[in-house]
Amino acid sequence: MQETYYTVEQIAQMLHIHPKTVQRYIREGKLRAVKVGKGWRVGGHDLSVFTEGEAAERGETPTAVVSCVVDVFAANQAVAIRIVNTLTAGLNSKPAGYGQCSMQTQYIPQERTLRVTLYGGARVTAAMLDAIAALTEEPEENA
Repeated sequence: MQETYYTVEQIAQMLHIHPKTVQRYIREGKLRAVKVGKGWRVGGHDLSVFTEGEAAERGETPTAVVSCVVDVFAANQAVAIRIVNTLTAGLNSKPAGYGQCSMQTQYIPQERTLRVTLYGGARVTAAMLDAIAALTEEPEENA
């Protein structure tokens, strides 16, 4: 799936704010962007995270925020990639009312460990932890 990128001007039109305000958000680190030539580009995911954060500041989402690090045994990088892809799909398809959540992942081959860092609302983080539990549970033996 290809990431969509937006210019400062496009974001200003979508959010009904001045382009200089968008540039200020980028400069202050409130809106993640990459420099392409002389202009800035913002990924669709980063724009979503930013707009959900703005909604939180207006009191439209719960104020509880959770951060956690989960180390998952992954026999090899292929297993780690499968887990990350499944978690990413779940995060991208979460209900709107769950609030924002960001996820960072790192596979540590020497330890055969996938490190998942979650930061976000309590409901979505709990759902992500449930997904990790479901993906890593041992199958039950048939009696």
